[in-house]
Amino acid sequence: MGKITPGVLAPPHEVFTPGEWRTKGREQRRLAPRSCHARWVPPQDRPDPVAVLEEQAKTRVPDLMPIRYGRMAASPFAYFRGAAAPMAWDLAHTPTTGIRVQACGDAHLLNFGMYAAPDRRLVFDVNDFDETLPAPFDWDIKRLARVRLGP
Repeated sequence: MGKITPGVLAPPHEVFTPGEWRTKGREQRRLAPRSCHARWVPPQDRPDPVAVLEEQAKTRVPDLMPIRYGRMAASPFAYFRGAAAPMAWDLAHTPTTGIRVQACGDAHLLNFGMYAAPDRRLVFDVNDFDETLPAPFDWDIKRLARVRLGP
């Protein structure tokens, strides 16, 4: 493992059956029970979310940033749509199951849709991967649910 092969996106990994995933999930739940996901207190060293967005803006097209910030200011939902980076920082400092996936990173209902599968079935799945990152699966669930993390 570790060797990069052309045409291969990721190194080989174990493939689990549904039963093995269930067992793995139950084992991890002992380490991070469901109740530990319900509360969050910001750490003392938490960066200002606006500063995180400003740092992220350094890698983006400067002329488009006022448009982005204007859209984010329209509503709390619009802010959360644009604030994946601050939310990822916050989630990185919370308990997790440790079950890692290639997370959408921007899970919200507008980023889901229908697809025609090769066998002509309709599939409902994520359709936006511009914020994708390797992360615990519970990050996407929390982002999708817009869990209010706070006292």
